[in-house]
Amino acid sequence: MGGISIWQLLIIALIIVLLFGTKKLRTLGGDLGSAVKGFKKAIGDDDSAPAAKKETPDADFEQKKIADEQQTADQTTTSQKDKEQV
Repeated sequence: MGGISIWQLLIIALIIVLLFGTKKLRTLGGDLGSAVKGFKKAIGDDDSAPAAKKETPDADFEQKKIADEQQTADQTTTSQKDKEQV
């Protein structure tokens, strides 16, 4: 008694087809299918991504200390002052 029968579902489907048209519904279905496929691919890529990250390091850069950066900045400013004086 409280459920939806097959006839009620057919009437609802007929009303939707009349409102939107078959071409619009076909396009909407294709867009929805490609979105679901892209979502599944993204979920699958996330599962394999942590394994790839563990194998290779992020970058090949050496860590610099803040004192080293300050020394290079001081050397740059002194060389600029020397050039201005010449």
